[in-house]
Amino acid sequence: MSDLPRKAVTRTAKLAALPLGIAGRATWGLGKRIGGRSAEIVARELQQRTADQLFKVLGELKGGAMKFGQAMSVFESALPEEIAGPYRAALTKLQDAAPPMPTRTVHTVLAERLGEEWRELFLSFEDKPSAAASIGQVHRAVWHDGREVAVKVQYPGAGDALLSDLTQLSRFAKLLGPLIPGMDIKPLIAELRDRVSEELDYELEAQAQREHAAEFAGDPDVVVPDVVHQCDQVLVTEWIDGIPLADVIADGTPEQRDRAGQLLARFLFSGPARTGRLHADPHPGNFRLLPGEDGESLRLGVLDFGTVDRLSGGLPQTIGACLRMTLAGEAEAVYQMLCEEGFVKESVKLDPDQVLDYLLPIIEPAEVEEFTFTRGWMRAQAARIADVRSPAHQLGKQLNLPPSYLLIHRVTLSTIGVLCQLNASVRLREELEAWLPGFLAEEEDLQDRALEEQGASAEEAVVEAQA
Repeated sequence: MSDLPRKAVTRTAKLAALPLGIAGRATWGLGKRIGGRSAEIVARELQQRTADQLFKVLGELKGGAMKFGQAMSVFESALPEEIAGPYRAALTKLQDAAPPMPTRTVHTVLAERLGEEWRELFLSFEDKPSAAASIGQVHRAVWHDGREVAVKVQYPGAGDALLSDLTQLSRFAKLLGPLIPGMDIKPLIAELRDRVSEELDYELEAQAQREHAAEFAGDPDVVVPDVVHQCDQVLVTEWIDGIPLADVIADGTPEQRDRAGQLLARFLFSGPARTGRLHADPHPGNFRLLPGEDGESLRLGVLDFGTVDRLSGGLPQTIGACLRMTLAGEAEAVYQMLCEEGFVKESVKLDPDQVLDYLLPIIEPAEVEEFTFTRGWMRAQAARIADVRSPAHQLGKQLNLPPSYLLIHRVTLSTIGVLCQLNASVRLREELEAWLPGFLAEEEDLQDRALEEQGASAEEAVVEAQA
């Protein structure tokens, strides 16, 4: 029923072709250089051919292979420009497009999930998908009550494809490493695999989206389309028009870039505080720029809540407190907190001042009132940590990332990657002060006093009971 290549042998062969193809093209390139062509021209052709194959294979397979490609695409800002340039266009395609399902397959899924008379639910339904992603594709339609809607239809066999692809990709992790130099591919693949079941469950996605839509209803800055209908393998939500963030990255105006960046940062930090959930898939295909209600300002439209991190108390206060103390140069206090939270294992002893020196360049955007995120800045950070000769690289290898922070870390890095792609000037500190628990010292003091008062009240109650 599905056009997804579902047989393990077929999919494995396609994925195996990626590293083998890279090796083959390298041999071809050597022959061309021996033949007299300049190394620069040959290298450019090699990179372009590799990018084309990467998009072709990952896009055709959809599933976990494409999910991996989407995750990689937000990190292209960290690549040296001579490598990033040829890959950028191919990776960006993975953020918002993929070969579609045949129309007959879409109709079959809708008939199975919505009933044989599914067309009566719609005043109109566009067979050509408006977007295709890793586990499903979206069709524009008009619901029977006249509302414009987006109908997300899950690919048949998507679950098996996701798990199969990510299992195979993990085996090829070392060979795939050169695609994103300096990045550890295996943990990324493992984390994506852990999220598969959530992404396949449209009921969980609908619940998360409803909660966000209710919280952000009427918000002047963020728009979340509400859920209209949900069932197994089909999710119907309100339609929103707007400029895809990938288009803003490609050729947006400076005003659009800065506004998109500011709102993206605001949503990242305000979402957990307002809903207790962190949107955990911040690639550009999931965001749109929309006109504000006044017709002049711009709002951020947010899509796809298939992957969220549940944070009942918002982002951990430790993050804000550690960031604040790092900015204040409190090396000993920062080191002590990192040890208590498990970022430094008990068996490891580090110099607190060296830890501070390691962290300060990374948190540079929080030091100033406004910071311009650029690919150059991102590349400098990646090169500093990836250089095996540097102290930063050695120290980074000794730090540990506790499991509870894994998804928060990936989402933050991915968001920074998108901000660098946007080349956006963002008042990040403003968002941290407004939404990040523990970032303001007085906020922490108030919380400590509240805890002390609760403790005193409990002691008084015990004394009274004993009396």
